[in-house]
Amino acid sequence: MPAIEFNMKFFDDQFSDINYRLRVLKLFPPEFAKGYMLYKQGKLPAEEMGRTGSWYLLDPGSAIKFTCGNNDIPMLINAVPAILDLDAAQDLDRRKQMQKLLKIIVQKLPLDKNGELIFDIDEATDLHNNAVQMLSRAIGVDILTTFADIDSIDISDKNTATTQDDLKKVERGVFNALGFSQNLFNTDGNLALGTSVLNDEASIKNLVYQLNSFYDSVARKIGKGGKKYNFRFYFLETTQYNYKDLSKMYKEQTQIGFSKMLPQVALGHS
Repeated sequence: MPAIEFNMKFFDDQFSDINYRLRVLKLFPPEFAKGYMLYKQGKLPAEEMGRTGSWYLLDPGSAIKFTCGNNDIPMLINAVPAILDLDAAQDLDRRKQMQKLLKIIVQKLPLDKNGELIFDIDEATDLHNNAVQMLSRAIGVDILTTFADIDSIDISDKNTATTQDDLKKVERGVFNALGFSQNLFNTDGNLALGTSVLNDEASIKNLVYQLNSFYDSVARKIGKGGKKYNFRFYFLETTQYNYKDLSKMYKEQTQIGFSKMLPQVALGHS
């Protein structure tokens, strides 16, 4: 079993009030209070010269940890940058969709043959305000009143297919970083779906083995001390996708002496 250390500096960093800190310490097993006292007394091994140590080795017989891989890196952490990119891409796509709804109504004031305004400035202001008030409840509409010639340049991307393709590329990047098949969550197709499911099952096996070893060690202790029965604990490697196949395989193995209980257990029967 792996050795587990706890950073006693955690209590100082998270709980500034000493009375509340001591109350929190009482919620932990007694060895945490012991480790914290050693930390405050400066008796824990220092990681660097001139610095007080804060890491306390917990009792290997009591402390245990489980990991999904062979290291302590959180599972799926590699997908975080891709998820952030997807969030930014979706926000950009929403802005593009909103931009398509925006409209500008141009109210052009007429000029006489000499190029002079027919209306004076006050009348032009009233015309503009009336138009603004009339369309005040319209969504995404702005009013422009002018006597100058107006020319608009549309810089929006009218190619919706291209925009959607770009967004799907970012989405595929997230699934690739996760190591999942996108087909697990939609019905676009089933190519390579079976392989992806097997990869997902394999990625969690290491955790299953650790849990199996831990609970088996607990079960073995039950039979110690001269008791009549001994106990073993075993996880069947069944999933939502393979339990029928495993049950069939276990049933075939009963012919060569394997347990007749396994096929029923694999199907979820008690």
